[in-house]
Amino acid sequence: MGIEMRIFMMISIVLCLCSAAVHAAQGNAVYYKPPYSHSACYGNQDNGPMVTGVSDALWRNGQACGKRYRVRCIRGANQAPHPCKPGKSVVVKVVDYCRQPCNGILNLSQDAFNEIADLDAGKVIVEYNPV
Repeated sequence: MGIEMRIFMMISIVLCLCSAAVHAAQGNAVYYKPPYSHSACYGNQDNGPMVTGVSDALWRNGQACGKRYRVRCIRGANQAPHPCKPGKSVVVKVVDYCRQPCNGILNLSQDAFNEIADLDAGKVIVEYNPV
């Protein structure tokens, strides 16, 4: 096999691995209203408005506390018209645990949800990546 073919194959393998690594996870997101100051991770400490609680899928006995995720709405989870705000994303910090029955993997603050989706939608499908 020629050197050009080997280089081509190596580049192809690297590109495949890179594209697999950047694939975002998907799940339901809902929201909760302020105040956001009481949380399972930080007690009564104020962590600002761009926060989220997470369900068992991400919680890992509190290991999720402090992690940040970039979240983007990709489609509605119900019949609400125009649920997503196209091209918008938000970075949120995990500050709380969303106990069962939690309606989403992410329970975003109302402020964070409003950045990416119409509040009237109530529940949307999102992509989320750790940052």
